[in-house]
Order: sequence, then C-alpha cells, then structure tokens
Amino acid sequence: MSTAATRVRTQPGSRLRIRGSAGLGLAAWLAGILFFLPIAWMTLTSFHSEEDAATNPPSLAASLTLDGYREFFGSGGGASPWPSLINSTVASVASTLLVLLLALPAAYALSIRPVKKWTDVLFFFLSTKMLPVVAGLLPIYLFAKNTDMLDNIWLLVILYTSMNLPIAVWMMQSFLAEVPVAIIEAAQIDGARLPTILGRVVAPIALPGIAATSLICFIFSWNELLFARVLTGVVAQTAPVFLTGFITSQGLFLAKVCAASLVISLPVLAAGFAAQDKLVQGLSLGAVK
Repeated sequence: MSTAATRVRTQPGSRLRIRGSAGLGLAAWLAGILFFLPIAWMTLTSFHSEEDAATNPPSLAASLTLDGYREFFGSGGGASPWPSLINSTVASVASTLLVLLLALPAAYALSIRPVKKWTDVLFFFLSTKMLPVVAGLLPIYLFAKNTDMLDNIWLLVILYTSMNLPIAVWMMQSFLAEVPVAIIEAAQIDGARLPTILGRVVAPIALPGIAATSLICFIFSWNELLFARVLTGVVAQTAPVFLTGFITSQGLFLAKVCAASLVISLPVLAAGFAAQDKLVQGLSLGAVK
C-alpha cells in the first residue's frame, strides 16, 4: 500500500517535470528557428534576380538564378573577391595561432601554477576589452602611417592578436584549471620541461577548451571591420571591407549583397560546424567542478 501511495504522490511531480522539459525543448526549437530564419531568407534571396529581390512583399515563388554569385565572383566585370578572402584567411588564422601560442603559457601560469595576485591579472586582461576600439584608432593609424605599415596584412595580424589575447587568456584559464595537477607533477618527475608539458600533457587534455577559444578568436578576427576599413586599402583589404563595396551611390543591390554575405559567412559556418562537438565540450569544461 505504501509503495502504491508513494507512486500516486510522485506522479504529479513527474508530470510537471515532463511538461517543463517539453516546454524548454519547444522554447529551444523556437529560438533556433528564430535565429535560422534570417540566414534562410538571405540564402533564398541570393538566388533571386534583383527585380524579384526588390519586390515588396518579396515573392517566395520567384525564379531562381545564379546571377548574384556571378556578380560577386567577378563575372559581371567587378573586382575579384579572392584577394580579400585570402587576406581575411591569413589574418584570422595567423592571429588565432599567435593567440594560442601566447595564451596557453599565460593561462598555465594563472591556473595550474598561479602567480601572485592572479585574480588582479585576470581582471586587468578583461579591463582592456572595455576600452572602446574607436578610442585607439587614431594613435594606431598614426603609428601605422609613420612606420609604413598601412595597407599591410601583418599589421592586422598584430592588432587581431592583441585584441583577442585577453579574452583567450580568460577563457583558457578556466579550462586549464580543470587539468589534474597530479598528471603534470608526474611528467615533471619524469624530467619533462615546460614546453613538453604544455604541448604533450596540458594541450591534449584541454583540447576542447582550446578548440572553443580558437573558434571564438577566428570569428572575431574574420568579422572585424573598423580597423580593416581604416588601415587597409587595396593590397590588404579583407572580406568585410570588400562587402561594404557593394553599397554604392546607385543603391543597394539586395540579391548580390545576400550572395556576397553568404559566401563570406561560409568559412565561419564551416569552422563552427566542424568544431561543434569540441565547442560544446569546451564551453562547458570550466562550468562544473
């Protein structure tokens, strides 16, 4: 009797939990659809002609065409996007690798072998992100002009590295705090030095966190526009700067802009899709002790 009564008493609570889980699942699906709709709409518009894309309300049953992509890739007589895409790739990949090379030992010193007042150091790193980017634009521009670094892709690599390094150190510090100290001590007893410990012991264990940090730094570098717009011209022009060239005095060509936006977004989408498992593991690595 007591077992049956207990089951009866627990049934309402179980039903509430099931309903709550179903409600959260439905809310997650609605949020996902809400965020996906603009991308789906941009993709569909990129396959329309300019006349169909400019109709109000837009027509979903309009004929499809690749004219927007032909215009983007230069078949219509415009500039080729490949130099800008290559510049963005070089700046994003090189700066991300430099950030990882510098952030890993810094995070190791702040987590596994903490220095004195390490919390103050972390807050100092984070405080550098609070300065408005535009506040440092003029000094950086004058420095680049006086050192003949204007329109140089390696200037962007240095800037992106310095911009992403604080957030990378902050993230990786929490990831490396989960690495068991006993493994590192065992490696030290076997005679391993710091580079070996970082490369063969710490890095494999914290790989999900490193992947998450790398993806975020890559996205920030790929999407950066202000410095690239001011400090580059023709030689070091990046993809976001190339995209702004589609806004002309003749107006906004919606189909061509959607095609260009989709192509420029593909590297970020591909990187996120390829690293989604590591990204989820990395973002949750330092959340649970």
